[in-house]
Amino acid sequence: MTDTLEKLLSILRISWSTETGSQWLPENPASGQCNVTSLVVQDLLGGDILKTEVPGAWHFYNRVGRERFDLTASQFAAPIQYMDVESSREDALLRTGSRPFPT
Repeated sequence: MTDTLEKLLSILRISWSTETGSQWLPENPASGQCNVTSLVVQDLLGGDILKTEVPGAWHFYNRVGRERFDLTASQFAAPIQYMDVESSREDALLRTGSRPFPT
């Protein structure tokens, strides 16, 4: 799984832009990409979409099997306190590009 996630992260980093998340920044490419990334991870690997509250917004990530995967955690300067709130594709889609995400 680790090799798959590393390859996926490499592809995502190239793909992230203002078109995939309005808060994207060249100096912080994961910024604002959590929604779309959680959807892609679920499409490819299955599992659940989870979210946790960060200052000013919800942050989305995945759980596949019993493991938590957050491919956009690098956007934050401080460690995330994961709440593992169950979410859905609909919730993640509703928030894509529509709300600012902290950097």
